[in-house]
Amino acid sequence: MLDLRQLRYFVAVAEAEHVGRAAERLHMSQSPLSRQIAQLEKNLGLTLFERSQQRIRLTSDGRVFLSEAEALLRHADRLENLGRRLGRGEEGGLCVGYVGDAMHTGVLPRALRDLHDDRPGIHVALYDLTAAQQFEGLRQRSLDIALVPEAPAADDPDLRSAPLLVDPLLLALPTGHPLTGRAEIRPEDLDGQPWIAVENSQDVTWRDGFIASCAAAGFTPDIRLAAPDPLTAIGLVASGLGVALVQESMTRGQTRGVVVRELPWFDASVRLWAAWHRIDLRPVVASFRTTVLQARENGEGDAVEE
Repeated sequence: MLDLRQLRYFVAVAEAEHVGRAAERLHMSQSPLSRQIAQLEKNLGLTLFERSQQRIRLTSDGRVFLSEAEALLRHADRLENLGRRLGRGEEGGLCVGYVGDAMHTGVLPRALRDLHDDRPGIHVALYDLTAAQQFEGLRQRSLDIALVPEAPAADDPDLRSAPLLVDPLLLALPTGHPLTGRAEIRPEDLDGQPWIAVENSQDVTWRDGFIASCAAAGFTPDIRLAAPDPLTAIGLVASGLGVALVQESMTRGQTRGVVVRELPWFDASVRLWAAWHRIDLRPVVASFRTTVLQARENGEGDAVEE
């Protein structure tokens, strides 16, 4: 049987690529850590690391094992949280999965504020996970609700969902940019412009997807910078470093140094769904789901009908 402690040691060494640094992070001596890693490899019958005097690196098998080990440890943490909540009784707390756009658009912060106003004693644990990881967490009952960019399959036997919002993407330009004076911005006007693209850390193909959507609209973006989130992209636009596509909900306030324009011919948006297990184990879960769905009606994006 796998030892979760050994798995945590393995992940720490894999991240540091150095036993000594991993041992410092774990607040333990180097020799016991090395023995634990060696014991894990012996138990598995698998070589996880290639070792040299300067550093150690994962083998190809080790990289595969690392991905699964990280997933197992995330689930173990959520399962422990679930057990503690159940042990505290009905109110307990909530485990909420989300993607970055749930924060950026304000959907999750509004729901959490309303929850706090109604039930200030409830503890909420937040997990930034991919849609697939959140769906698995719902099935395993280690997540209570998921805020995801796509709905689970319509024929999924366990999961239910409801749309939260559609947040159209608008063009953000630096103040004084030549295109701000145009009555209409055409696709060809955006060819050759320096672009700031917003990354999607949970999708390794995000750049290809962004370029494909632009090409389908009739222009090819010249990506000069990749911003980790929309707020950073807006800041880079304000600094005159390029143009970007950002959610409408993030451009309604006063943004100094940025001019926002609609592109009627560019039909793209950020979408969010709430997803949950069809069986509610605790009333507080159903109550929070209602809070989330109400938050969409008071949000700044366009609410979507179920």
